[in-house]
Amino acid sequence: MTYREWMTLGTERLQAAGIEEASLDAWYLLERASGISRSRYYLVQKDPFPEEAAEKFQKLLAERERRVPLQQILGDTEFMGLTFLVNEHVLTPRQDTELLEELALKNLQCRTSPARVLDMCTGSSCILLSLLKLVPGLTGTGVDISGEALKVAVENGKRLQTEASFLESDLFEKVEGSFGLIVSNPPYIASEEIPTLMEEVRDHEPIGALDGSADGLEFYRRLVREGKEHVKPGGWMLFEIGCTQAEAVMELLKNGGFLDVYVKKDLAGLERVVGGRRPKQEERNDV
Repeated sequence: MTYREWMTLGTERLQAAGIEEASLDAWYLLERASGISRSRYYLVQKDPFPEEAAEKFQKLLAERERRVPLQQILGDTEFMGLTFLVNEHVLTPRQDTELLEELALKNLQCRTSPARVLDMCTGSSCILLSLLKLVPGLTGTGVDISGEALKVAVENGKRLQTEASFLESDLFEKVEGSFGLIVSNPPYIASEEIPTLMEEVRDHEPIGALDGSADGLEFYRRLVREGKEHVKPGGWMLFEIGCTQAEAVMELLKNGGFLDVYVKKDLAGLERVVGGRRPKQEERNDV
């Protein structure tokens, strides 16, 4: 069989398995199996597909047919133009989270001196490590309760040649010191909604990175309650949220004494990030 025939077969198999972007996924799997580029493919598409590559391609297709996420099969994915290792122990970085990253970048770029950042529920550490690559002089710590997730984060840090530190902790339990910016993409899906998620997410991503308790808000409550004393006066907390949670999370920040609380919508018009600033000493005295 030729390259093109294997590509057609792969697409048909994934379509039959109900994969939404069957053709695109088939291409990425064929590319990984053969090591061939898109431009090279068009030159050799009528040539015989190497036997070894065909065997590998079939194994990759079988995994995708079982609804294993494409990123986990490939072992990496892109976020903010950088490549991150991913596996079943971390949440796959998503484009939605790039809005949180962009707002964090703007926040840091407005500062006159380098800040110290804490990334809570860091997972693959795509948020923290991207910030460290893009903001000169920045220092930061990634925190997660999962030791397996932190192994991925550490490896990503090595690959990206950053000097992040990592801490295994149940939120702020072992965190010391204060930070100019705390960012977090915590678990925020309501428990009863977990069974309704796509198979790729429900069956193959870590439940601990998804389940935000009965109403999906428990981690935000704890982040504000336990974390506000770890924010320097004048520093910020920025959270990714579920698209129906803005009002509730903004209220938590306001009740926690934060000022300038705001919500930012993503490109689809969905409320995606909430932020708030801890008062400076003189502002607290004025209240």
